[in-house]
Amino acid sequence: MRDFLKNVLATLTGLALFGVLSAGGMVMLLVAIALSGRDSGPRVEDKSVLTLNLDRGIADAPVSVNPGQVFQEALSGRTTRQPVSLRTAIDAIEAAAADKKIVGLLLEGNLPATTGYATLREVRQALDTFRDSGKPIYAYDVNWSERDYYLASAATDLAMNPAGVLEMNGLRSEMTFFAGALERFGVGVQVLQVGRYKSAVEPFTRQNNSPEARQQTEALLRDLWTEVITTASQHRDLSPTQIQAIADSGGLLMATEAKTTGLIDRVAYPDEVLADLKKLTDRKEDDKTFRSVGLGTYAQAVAAEKKRGDRIALVYLNGDIVGGTGSTGQIGSDRFVKLLRDLRLDKEIKAVVLRINSPGGSAVASDLIAREVTLMRKEKPVIASMGNVAASGGYYIAAQGSKVFASPNTVTGSIGVFGLVPNFQTLANRNGVTWDIIKTGRYADIETTSRPRTEAEMALLQRMAEQAYGTFLDTVASARPLSREQVNQVGQGRVWSGVAAKEVGLVDELGGLQAALKEAAAEAKLETWSVEEYPKRLSFGEQFLSDLQSRLPEDSRSRTLLGDRLDALQSDLEIFELLDDPANLYMRLLFNLRIE
Repeated sequence: MRDFLKNVLATLTGLALFGVLSAGGMVMLLVAIALSGRDSGPRVEDKSVLTLNLDRGIADAPVSVNPGQVFQEALSGRTTRQPVSLRTAIDAIEAAAADKKIVGLLLEGNLPATTGYATLREVRQALDTFRDSGKPIYAYDVNWSERDYYLASAATDLAMNPAGVLEMNGLRSEMTFFAGALERFGVGVQVLQVGRYKSAVEPFTRQNNSPEARQQTEALLRDLWTEVITTASQHRDLSPTQIQAIADSGGLLMATEAKTTGLIDRVAYPDEVLADLKKLTDRKEDDKTFRSVGLGTYAQAVAAEKKRGDRIALVYLNGDIVGGTGSTGQIGSDRFVKLLRDLRLDKEIKAVVLRINSPGGSAVASDLIAREVTLMRKEKPVIASMGNVAASGGYYIAAQGSKVFASPNTVTGSIGVFGLVPNFQTLANRNGVTWDIIKTGRYADIETTSRPRTEAEMALLQRMAEQAYGTFLDTVASARPLSREQVNQVGQGRVWSGVAAKEVGLVDELGGLQAALKEAAAEAKLETWSVEEYPKRLSFGEQFLSDLQSRLPEDSRSRTLLGDRLDALQSDLEIFELLDDPANLYMRLLFNLRIE
């Protein structure tokens, strides 16, 4: 008994000591972060090369520091660098083009599949600006994918490792279908659908693409691929037709083959590229490396020198549109309606740019946010800038802007409405579960999941869906130079590329975020201006306290083939968590359309 009590006491003492040390370490970490914020900014040495590591990825919106991940990495000794934001990348690259201290730029690494082509197009344009300054751009890695090559092809010196492979075989979209699995498990699904092309429900009702879904996806991929090979060929001695021929003949090229075809300039080992960079930065041969500055570090120096002026609010609307406040990565209607209202009433904000990256979501939530945009447009310029995806509910909001910008690579449109009504009767009955409903009205149990809906109930829900679609048409027609019938013709749930969307009148201008900001300044008649980003990012301390009130996020899977596939499957199934619309009606793109 005495030994038992001694062990218990020792354990409690150890836990207490660990808590004190952990708390002390945490305080020291927070103090260090606070002190680091007082620094006047990083210094950039003369004759430096700006380095952009593509492994980090490029996020459309700034990414907040995740305290849970920071502590996990501190304990494990493993670090995962945060993606660089689009504006950070563009501002840094364009500033470096005019900076006499920067003598060149190095691209290395491989982009994650989460980096969209609309985002990459703007980075590519910034690289072209850098190249036009007369400074060299080096691009080097072992392997290049189409996504990597889209940026790397801007280089003045494009090299690969002798053992590397360049992938240039085209784009694909692979959908996952659950209808067979749902039937096997006894989960019934009934759908409401308005729009010939509104195929968002197909993964739950079919085992393959419908002819309409295949038609629109093929057209979308064709537009995106045309832009990719056209841009990739600009600084190469190749035409888009020649790159297409390479793709059709296999598209997987060893380094020597890539050089023979003209896709790259040379085959080289890392030490050979390093020697060139040392020479460029006036380093000696026996120096360990060349003089460089990372893009993130350089961006801090650039930000410290930026001039102030009239304020333009840049509002990021990223993720699924849901009711309530929403969580991280979602557009919660309550949260964004309040934010937009505050910006509308703020006299210091002269114009607003909405940067939209959303496949849509709840019809009610989309309408609430769109209404606030309409009210704002009456008082100050509101420019909609569509990123990689701004479809269905995302387009519903964007259409209310005084002008709508899209990248040629943007996935947009999808003007349509659907409803997904699951029931678990068969699954429950197989396991001995039954229900007995008592009600006071014929339709009192229309929302139950214990049985399929009757024909009368489905007719009622379908009528509501058609009314919601009519509202969608009217709302877009009232904001765009299109009649209701014209919106219906280009609607029907059809997805368009940015190029095609401009042709049919859904978009005003082809251009990225920078173009939208300049348009906002022009409409507000601003000579000097600064950008304020919203929603405001939480500080490390604020984010840490917020995380204490909720569960820490799970450790992300490593980027392996199996891990990516499991993540995709989990993402597909998480759609059921987003079905929160009061009327069970949704303005949303194809579920988890992935282009690889």
